[in-house]
This record gives sequence, structure tokens and C-alpha cells, in this order.
Amino acid sequence: MAVRHFLTLHDLSKMELRQLLRRASGLKAQHQRGELYQPLNGKVMGMIFEKSSTRTRVSFEAAMAQFGGHAIFLSSRDSQLGRGEPIEDTARVLSRMVDVIMIRTYAHEQVERFAAHSNVPVINALTDAYHPCQLIADMQTFAEHRGEIAGKTVAWVGDGNNMCNSYIEAALQFDFQLHITTPPGYEPDKQFLAHAGDQVRMFDNPLEAVRDVDLVTTDVWASMGMEEEKRQRQRDFAAWQVDDNIMAAAKPDALFLHCLPAHRGEEVAASVIDGPNSQVWDQAENRLHAQKALLELLLL
Repeated sequence: MAVRHFLTLHDLSKMELRQLLRRASGLKAQHQRGELYQPLNGKVMGMIFEKSSTRTRVSFEAAMAQFGGHAIFLSSRDSQLGRGEPIEDTARVLSRMVDVIMIRTYAHEQVERFAAHSNVPVINALTDAYHPCQLIADMQTFAEHRGEIAGKTVAWVGDGNNMCNSYIEAALQFDFQLHITTPPGYEPDKQFLAHAGDQVRMFDNPLEAVRDVDLVTTDVWASMGMEEEKRQRQRDFAAWQVDDNIMAAAKPDALFLHCLPAHRGEEVAASVIDGPNSQVWDQAENRLHAQKALLELLLL
């Protein structure tokens, strides 16, 4: 059987993604009941981190531990990749030693090259272009609190970054409408918008973008590697903070999500992220359960 990778949401069918969400919630309930389930006993995951992370590392390591497997952490200082070994060579060697590989890096092309030369499944745990694992957790969170997201409307407020790109993918795969509002010059890449067609609409005004939507979501204004742009971005994004006025334009029961870490007083007001519509803590926890469902799908 051919090796399956998970580099973007389009690597799974719509049906598989919906089944994945149901399975993630089922695994979550099983874990909360204290039931032992270790389908990956004896399996090993290699985790390559060129970008640091809290939630990604802990959720994947905990997922493997709870499934009876083991995870090996490799930073750029711990592997020959950081010393110039070709990606193709590292992929060939590691995939002979472990059962699945997770990569969190910068250029998406690096993950694609790695997967092309790997004998085991490769999971994209974040690149500059996509963050598909986060989107599975986001969709799971919405489903648990509001039911099926198909036919609903989501507003993305902020930077047209990798999270925004994956929300565009999610709109197509989960059949919801997506409103995107960014400051001028920070729009998502035109190729993503062109592919999405009329399921995605761009808005200049944040209030118009969030009007009557079912979910409002955002991300930091300056992602990792953009620290030198932070002051300029704070000025450019000032009108795009998700505050109480923004949330008031959405439906009264609209959820607020944020992939974290969050900067209160910048992209989101404290009253929103700590308020009654926010489900960011369930969202963060769901990274664990969504990724367990993904590992199960790819390995069993």
C-alpha cells in the first residue's frame, strides 16, 4: 500500500476529514474516561523542529505516549539537517528507523521534498504556507460546540498568513463560507484565493467581514521570523484587533478561536479571548486528540 502523507488538508478527502473529526472527539471522550488505548505500541515518531513550539511538541509527544508509542525530538542543533545534510538523505535514513515523521519548518517545499523521499508517513506540523494540523483541531472544536460547520460562515481577521491559507483550504474541504479581512498589503497569496472561488470573500472593513458570522478567528500580527516587522505591523493592524465591537457584529453565539500563543491587547482583546464566546483552551487541547486520530489514520 502506498505511503500516505499529510502536508495539507487536501491530502485527505472530505469524507476522511469528517470521519477524522468524529474519531478525534471519540478518542477525546475515551481519554477522559480513563480508558487505556495503545494501538501504536512499539511505534516511533521522529519529530523535526526547525521552528520552536509549545503546543505542537507537547501534543505530538503526548499523543504517541498515550498511544503506547515513543517520540524522538530533533531540533536543527540535534540533526545533520542543521549542518547541511541534504533533506533527501535525511528522509531516506530516518524513514528506515522510525514509523512516522513530523516536521515543523519554514519553507513548505522542504516538507514536500522530505515526503518525496520518505518511506513512512510525513506530517506537516507547520510551514510558512500551511498549518493543517491546527485546522483539524479548529474544526473539531467548532463541531463539539456548535455542530456541523458546513453551511456556516467563518471570519478570518488579521494577517493573510499560513493559518489564513489553511482556513481557505478548510472552507473548500468542510464546505463553509470564509470572510477574510486584512490590512492593505497583507492579503493571502492570490493563488489560494483563485483556487477558492466564491467560497471566500475579501473585506476591507473588519466589521463588515464579521457581520453575522458563526466563528471569528485570528492569529498574531507578527509570526515567528517577523520580529523585525513588529512595530510596523502593530501600526498597520491596529484597526484589525478582535475586540468587543468586532465580536458584537458577529452572531451572539459566535465562537472565538485563536491558535495561540496570543498577545492580549494586540490581535485580540483580553475581554474576548477570556470571554464567554472563546473556546481557545478546548481548541488547544484538541490538537492532542485530532493528531491522535491523524496518527491512527496514517499508521493503522
